[in-house]
Amino acid sequence: MKDIKLIVTDMDGTFLNSQYEISPDFPAIYQELKKRNILFVPASGRQMPGITQYFTEIENEIGFIAENGGYVVYKNKELFADKLDHTFVKEIIRTIREIPGARAVLSAKKKAYYESNDEEFVNYFTRYYTENQKIDDLTTEVEDDAFKIAVYHPEGSEKNLYPFLKKFQENNLEVVVSGKYWLDIMNKDINKGNALEKLQNLLGISPSQTMSFGDYMNDITMLKKSKYSYAMENAHPSVKDAASFSALSNDHFGVLETISEYLKI
Repeated sequence: MKDIKLIVTDMDGTFLNSQYEISPDFPAIYQELKKRNILFVPASGRQMPGITQYFTEIENEIGFIAENGGYVVYKNKELFADKLDHTFVKEIIRTIREIPGARAVLSAKKKAYYESNDEEFVNYFTRYYTENQKIDDLTTEVEDDAFKIAVYHPEGSEKNLYPFLKKFQENNLEVVVSGKYWLDIMNKDINKGNALEKLQNLLGISPSQTMSFGDYMNDITMLKKSKYSYAMENAHPSVKDAASFSALSNDHFGVLETISEYLKI
C-alpha cells in the first residue's frame, strides 16, 4: 500500500464512536497526514454544518462530502451543489405521511426542515442536522435548495421504509438505506461515489491512491472508487462484501487505527 493521496471516511458508525465523538488521537494523526500531503475528506449523509462542526480548526484545509454526495466543498470552495425538484418533494412527503412511524426531514443548503411534532424524534435528528427549522407543511416549497429527503423510522429503515419508497427510483431518483433507522432520497446519480470521483478528477488522484471507510449501504459507491476500501467491524453485511479490507469497529476508532498503521506512527 503506497502513495495514498486521499483518505475519505463516513462519519456516523464509522469515524465517530457511538457517542458521536472523534478520537482524541485525531489532531496528531491529521498533522501527520498534512505533512505527507494526504487529503482528509469526511463524507456523510449529514448536512454540511453537521460535519464541519467537528473540524472547525482545519475546515479550510480539507474537503467535505455532505448530503450523501449532494454537496461537495474543497478548502471552503463549493465544487458541487445539487437541487431536488419540488414536484418530487411533494409526492414523496405525501407518501411518507402514509407510513406509520415514519418521519421526514427536507435537507437543504441553508437548513433542514421538518414538520413533525414528535419531540423525541426532533431531539434525535437535530444532533445530525444542526441547522434546522420547523415548518407547518413540508409539501410547501421553501426558499432554499433542497438536496435530499431523509426519512427516519424508529423500528428500522430497511424493512419499514425501503419497501414503500423504492418506487421513487422509477422517477429517476436514488433511494438508499443510509443507516439502521434512516433512508435517503436524492436525484439520480447523487451518491458518495460520484462525489468522490469529482474530487479525484479535480485533484488528479486515482482510485489506487485512495483509502475509504464505511459502514452502511450509502457508502458502497464510495468504497468502489477506492482501491483500499475498508468496512468497519460493525458494518452492514453488504458493505463488508463490497469492501476489500476490514477495520476495527467505530467504538474502537478503527479508521484512525488503520490510518496509524499505514503511517506507521
